[in-house]
Amino acid sequence: MMGSMSIESLILIVVIVVLVFMCLLIFLTRYKKCPSDKIMVIYGKVGQNTDGTNRTSKCIHGGAAFIWPVIQAYQYLDLTPLSIQVDLKSALSRQNIRIDVPSIFTVGISTEQGVMQNAAERLLGLQMGEVQELAKDIIFGQLRLVIATMDIEEINTDRDKFLEAVSRNVESELKKIGLRLINVNVTDISDESGYITALGKEAAAKAINDAKKSVAEKVRDGSIGEANAQRDQRVEVATANSKAITGENTAKIEVAQSDAARREKEAEAMRLATAAEKVQSAKALEEAYAAEKEAEIVRFAREKATLEADVIVKTEIKKRQIELEAEAEAERLRRQAAGEADAIYAKMEAEARGMQEILKKQASGFADIVNAAGGSAKDALMLMLADKMENLMKVQVEAIRDLKIDKVTVWDSGEGRDGKSSTANFVSGLMKSIPPMNEIFEMAGMQLPEFLGKKIGPETKGEKAILVEKEPGTAAVRKPAEAVDAVEVKPADAKPKPEQKK
Repeated sequence: MMGSMSIESLILIVVIVVLVFMCLLIFLTRYKKCPSDKIMVIYGKVGQNTDGTNRTSKCIHGGAAFIWPVIQAYQYLDLTPLSIQVDLKSALSRQNIRIDVPSIFTVGISTEQGVMQNAAERLLGLQMGEVQELAKDIIFGQLRLVIATMDIEEINTDRDKFLEAVSRNVESELKKIGLRLINVNVTDISDESGYITALGKEAAAKAINDAKKSVAEKVRDGSIGEANAQRDQRVEVATANSKAITGENTAKIEVAQSDAARREKEAEAMRLATAAEKVQSAKALEEAYAAEKEAEIVRFAREKATLEADVIVKTEIKKRQIELEAEAEAERLRRQAAGEADAIYAKMEAEARGMQEILKKQASGFADIVNAAGGSAKDALMLMLADKMENLMKVQVEAIRDLKIDKVTVWDSGEGRDGKSSTANFVSGLMKSIPPMNEIFEMAGMQLPEFLGKKIGPETKGEKAILVEKEPGTAAVRKPAEAVDAVEVKPADAKPKPEQKK
């Protein structure tokens, strides 16, 4: 009894120990520590906000937290800074001059409490490249906005003000997605019209002119001092020489002469000093006028560049509009031509099919004729020619039937050559213009049956005959030629005319 109880107690103790060990193991595996270069985002059932709504996530930067199994999960947000190259081109300034502002922005995920929550909601699960592209789009928009509110002089000279405005606008927008701006570095600023270059030249010209003016003033002061020193020296030397030479007896004369010489020297020195001042003043005015002229030229170039930029932009817009309209018209014509080509192709294809069917039917009919002729192609050809012979003869007869001959008068003077009269020769030649039926059959390679007639020899010498048509449309009658002195040929519908005598 006691042995069985001790075994059950031992089993219970082992089970408890195993459960405790499993709980400890689960606790150790679910207790996660957050590195310093990451943000641990715990999501799932993470509690409620102060207003009673459920929290979407809990962000931890540094430290550790226990992740409850089943109801919670976690991911990390990387705090590694992102360097974004922003090559902004053709940004429009407040003066409507387009400038290029290449710059480098360094951004990273913010560790500020409210901003860190935005990063957990909007950036969790995105790759670093996707986050970089998202930040780049925001930076482009804000950088253009800042440039549009400032003049080129402010952007170029007061760089701190420009960077402060860019940092303020960009950072306020980046915080909405959980990012913060670490650094902004604008490498260079340039414009297509050369306005910034003109400003640099203007400043350099002004500095050079100021330096030249200062040098001229110093040279002028030195010349005046030198002239005064020479004057004093000359006065003292003249007085000493006068006292040494003339003595006491000629002191007054020497003093008078000395005074005259002094006044003369002073006048000469004054003249030289005045001339030097006027020369230097003229040079200073000349340089000042040259500087003003250069400044006016630069200002003219700047205004010209501004106007050209406005005109060129409008012209480019109009040019693009014309190109788009031309492309649309070309596309319409192409589609119309393609439709017409398809219609022509369909028509030609239908005609070809019809012609093909006709040829097939003719070939089938020819095959039937060949079969009817006992398989002989030559006999079949003769059958076809015999079938068309009546039409051929009708065409031959129709060739002279409607020949319009008003009147033919033939004077016969007796027998002609070969025992025939002129009248007989004329009528015979006229009738021979129609090929006889026997010749037509011979040209076709056939021969008339004997019951239709056969070819006879030449007429008996001395026998003269002529075919005379009794009435229009009736059979011709053969008469001896001696019985006809003159033959008058008239068309069937011709009206009788008075007989003409020759």
